[in-house]
Amino acid sequence: MSPTKDQIMKAANAACKDTLMETLQIEFVDAGEDFVIAKMPVTKRVYQPDGVLHGGATAALAETVGSFAAHIFLDTTNFFVRGIDISAKHIKSVKEGFVYAKATFIHRGRTMQVFNIEVTDGDQQLISSCKLTTVSLPKNS
Repeated sequence: MSPTKDQIMKAANAACKDTLMETLQIEFVDAGEDFVIAKMPVTKRVYQPDGVLHGGATAALAETVGSFAAHIFLDTTNFFVRGIDISAKHIKSVKEGFVYAKATFIHRGRTMQVFNIEVTDGDQQLISSCKLTTVSLPKNS
């Protein structure tokens, strides 16, 4: 039997303990058949020196949500997942509130996966458009 959305969210958020995700206060908030959504607060902790969301924090959020999508939609009993390429186009600045990253599959291969990740603000305005490529590698090699 497949895990429920609540079980997926609970497991995802538990996995963030004592990691970069906890440091950035990233929280998984939704998942569906082909997507995962996480949010991150925009505070001074993730600012550039001029007081707006740092692009590196945005990229970390995007890689987090995309990598986790690969984990829950692939066989992680026998494989581990690693991000191998990420790109981010930053469209708009944010100073407060939350940003939300939604990862959806572009390509869902057995070895390589490609995700589109849109980062939006609380008003669903596009902040960054990201692409992530992950690779699944056998655990026993």
